[in-house]
Amino acid sequence: MSMTSSPLENLCGPGKPLAKKPPDAREVAGLKRSALARLKDAGNPSNSLESRFDLACNAAHALCLAALRWHRYRAGNRYIVFHVLPHTLRLGPEVWRVLAKCHATRNLGEYEGDLNVDERLVADLIEACGKVAARLCAVTQ
Repeated sequence: MSMTSSPLENLCGPGKPLAKKPPDAREVAGLKRSALARLKDAGNPSNSLESRFDLACNAAHALCLAALRWHRYRAGNRYIVFHVLPHTLRLGPEVWRVLAKCHATRNLGEYEGDLNVDERLVADLIEACGKVAARLCAVTQ
């Protein structure tokens, strides 16, 4: 591997979680627009806690995917978009670990019927998602 390979480039190839893809500004804009609407709805306390969690999880995924697409990569799985945040948006573990934890919680709810969320988790998720949104909006202007 070349010494100049980026961390994202190193995750590309057969059996690896990323693939190089041409950029698509419309796709990035659509993901961003959808995510920001969901994030806004996630902050609405009149929605159930479970709905707010689901909305924020989907917003987080769409924002992280938009960042990855902006960098000209496509994800082979949902989970990787959170782990590459240090490389796509220069966000640290205080953000991506919250998102990854919530994604795992979401999966337990989706696939095993065990959705165990509380106000604190939803608040942390919305806060982390807001940081992703702010950074994405700043870099894609």
